[in-house]
Amino acid sequence: MWTENGRLLQDVFSAALTLVVGLGLLFFWGETAKKRIFEQKTTRKLVHISFGLVFMLCWPLFSPGDLPPFLAALAPGINIIRMLLLGVGIWKNEAIIMSMSRHGDRRELLKGPLYYACTLTFSTLIFWRTSPIAIAAICNLCAGDGVADLAGRRFGKKKLPYNSVKSYAGTVAMALAGFLASIGYMHYFASFGYIEESWGMMLGFLLVSTASAIVESLPISSDLDDNLTVPMTSLLVGAAVF
Repeated sequence: MWTENGRLLQDVFSAALTLVVGLGLLFFWGETAKKRIFEQKTTRKLVHISFGLVFMLCWPLFSPGDLPPFLAALAPGINIIRMLLLGVGIWKNEAIIMSMSRHGDRRELLKGPLYYACTLTFSTLIFWRTSPIAIAAICNLCAGDGVADLAGRRFGKKKLPYNSVKSYAGTVAMALAGFLASIGYMHYFASFGYIEESWGMMLGFLLVSTASAIVESLPISSDLDDNLTVPMTSLLVGAAVF
């Protein structure tokens, strides 16, 4: 009984700490956006990259069992509610809106940022830290898609023949960033014994990252939202290769 109570206390504390870390990140980037330290598009992508990756760093804080994934998912789950409240105008917070939208329009939060929070929540609840699928989905969404935009705006002069708003530089950067981040988290979770790293898993990550980068480069990702198409691709291809 004491062991069960001790684990529950550990998981509640870990969930609270994860939530505080997430809120701290949002506050930090919100203040950064208000002070216009970076261009708004850059700040938005830094939020995009950091939130999910830092969230995954907190997963080893939780104990084994069935309850921890649900407690861990509270952080992005609360963010779903936050995006809905901000997006429909019930809650006013210009700093968050500026740091997470393309043009400062609160309604944008009902698309990409909402899909982003849903991906983190779903990946946590369904796959958790024992599945490479969760690693692939979150790393390609956060690191891959985020770096693609930064690299594309900086180096993307040569555009793709089938999509004039996407570049070779952005697509290659996305595949590399998603793949390297996935490898990093594979090592990270393997060090705790959650997964067993292998060359086969590395190949799987390469396939998922390549497929995600290709889909992100297609016009359909601009029409729908790459925060939706990228994780869907990662989850589907990941389910096929892992």
